[in-house]
Amino acid sequence: MKVIAFLNQKGGVGKTTLAIGIATFLSRLGHRVLLIDADPQGSALDWAAARQGDPIFPVVGLPRPTIHREIDQIGADYDFVVIDGPPRVTDLARSAIMAADLVVVPVQPSPYDVWAAEEIIKLIEEARIYKEKLKAVFTVNRKIANTAIGRDVGEILGQYALPTLNSTVTQRVIFAEAAAEGKAVFEIDAEGPATLEMAELTREIQEALA
Repeated sequence: MKVIAFLNQKGGVGKTTLAIGIATFLSRLGHRVLLIDADPQGSALDWAAARQGDPIFPVVGLPRPTIHREIDQIGADYDFVVIDGPPRVTDLARSAIMAADLVVVPVQPSPYDVWAAEEIIKLIEEARIYKEKLKAVFTVNRKIANTAIGRDVGEILGQYALPTLNSTVTQRVIFAEAAAEGKAVFEIDAEGPATLEMAELTREIQEALA
């Protein structure tokens, strides 16, 4: 079992979109996946409830700071557990980090998002005192195509010790459409750019875990 946690103290970075997206693509590859909604807002649970027909994978709500103590039991039957973390630095966020093998920090291409990332990095560094092998990466999400900040954000993030994944996810209407219907983007447009971007991000995240 590998545990991937999506965390950022700043709201609106598309954390839930990426957590759901990676979970759906890992499932598409044939892996047994569990998605834990650790955000008190319950957006991932709302996505699962909106789906018509069979679920792609189970989604459970666990918005309490005991995830790291319960993860081995909850995730025992799965290849991957994906955690959609809370939007603020709390004991719940610390628990999600301690449960994880890899923390993915989504960042929008804006100076405010880059500055806000400092708090979650501090938590990751604290967690590494107890969990030396904990891995963490930035991923650029909700990128706006053909903008200078969209191109330069990776360089700006270089001021931090965390590596930034090469793949980026562009802001697209299809993500909102998929969320409203409880679907994966590949179920709406199997060969579209959103599907290709999420597939590449999934590949990179699996490499980061290796």
